[in-house]
Amino acid sequence: MIEEEDIDLLLSDLFDLYGYDFTRYSRASLKRRVVRLCSLDKFPSFAELRYRVRNDPTYLKRFVEEVTVNVTEMFRDPAFYQSLREEVLPVLGTKPFIRIWHAGCSTGEEVYSMAILLKEANLLRRSLLYATDLNPSVLEKVRKGIFPLALMKQYSESYIASGGAQDFSSYYTAQYGQAKFNNELSEKIIISTHNLVSDSSFNEFDLILCRNVLIYFDKDLQDRVLKLFDASLGALGYLALGTKETLKFSAVQNKFKQLNREKIWKKII
Repeated sequence: MIEEEDIDLLLSDLFDLYGYDFTRYSRASLKRRVVRLCSLDKFPSFAELRYRVRNDPTYLKRFVEEVTVNVTEMFRDPAFYQSLREEVLPVLGTKPFIRIWHAGCSTGEEVYSMAILLKEANLLRRSLLYATDLNPSVLEKVRKGIFPLALMKQYSESYIASGGAQDFSSYYTAQYGQAKFNNELSEKIIISTHNLVSDSSFNEFDLILCRNVLIYFDKDLQDRVLKLFDASLGALGYLALGTKETLKFSAVQNKFKQLNREKIWKKII
């Protein structure tokens, strides 16, 4: 049985030794993942897990991978992408250059989805997509742009439901059970580690997407991250969150107007 005090000790180790601050993550969610990891890796006790995290940097990498959530897919929630197509990109298209930040991008399926939208709107050549995540190993997958071929049928259906009218398979090459997305898409993606908990703003963006990441943070940390996004958005920029996320409790809520039901807000102040 893992106690709250055990989690406190582990979080203290992570911060003191490595600078990872998980203290504001949802405690219940974090504890579930630590228990799962103990089971997966067959630690006889919590003390063994803690010792391994403290003394084995390679195991630390695995720990961070397991504790941070990496669940994503291309064109997830097609109505959201349809809204980007019809309401957001036409406005961004009036700008000479477009900067988009995918914060907490995981393995990058949503980044490539956005690159496809930009290409179809003839905006990709004057856009840059910044893909950031706390976890360096998932960013390696973004860099390669390779996803399981078995998922392409589902992704194609979501693409069509989002308003896509091209042949989805024209965006990738199939090889050995994998789908390698075209370099034309990946060369517009800038990849970097970024910790939403502790790192600061690094650019001025026209659109920030952070979908289904904040649900794993407590309210104080959510507020801090939303303030970071506010500071990182240019005038009249857009912020897109996940289906269960909102600005309504945040200190920055009055600076934004909700665009529609798809959890897209426009900065008005």
